Amino acid sequence: YRIDAIRDHQLIEVQCASLSAIRKKCKVLLEHHSLCVVKPITFRTRIARAKKAGGPVISKRLSPKRGSLLELFEEMIYFIGIFPHPNLTLEVPLVNVVQKRIPRKKKSRWWQKDYRVEDVTLESFETSIQLQTADDLLKTVQLPDNLDCFDTSKLAQILDRPRCFAQQVAYVLRKTGAIQQVTRKREGIIYRRAA
Repeated sequence: YRIDAIRDHQLIEVQCASLSAIRKKCKVLLEHHSLCVVKPITFRTRIARAKKAGGPVISKRLSPKRGSLLELFEEMIYFIGIFPHPNLTLEVPLVNVVQKRIPRKKKSRWWQKDYRVEDVTLESFETSIQLQTADDLLKTVQLPDNLDCFDTSKLAQILDRPRCFAQQVAYVLRKTGAIQQVTRKREGIIYRRAA
């Protein structure tokens, strides 16, 4: 396998695309190596427009969309069975980027946008977290200390996200060993922090 960098005796793999693409690679490398997977999440995007490829930027604006560390759970679904691992560190930097867009000459599909992204460059870092254990992953959810048991409806309220997203988060947390199923009630499965 090719690897992005080596620091002391630790292999470093930077993955901007889906974690599913490096799942098999990580599984093999972790058998005999210490591995750090860096998975950036875009916090803010500055949109830079140009009239043509390679042309100068004619305007810039800040996208109203904001990213969140919670987006990590959309990727962790593909990393179940890999994380947690004693040889694995998952580093998640929250970054601000500049996205350079140019007009699309012709739309070949009705759903395509009228532009294409020519380049994405790093502008700055907001923060970065390191995850090594299931408990580290659970801390990103920020459950209240006095919360004993919960279902995905309660989790959705805490996260301020739709229940379908909370179900995804609960699935990842359960599969990584951060939470455990207590019982099943009419309103759904009841969870609590793993002992």
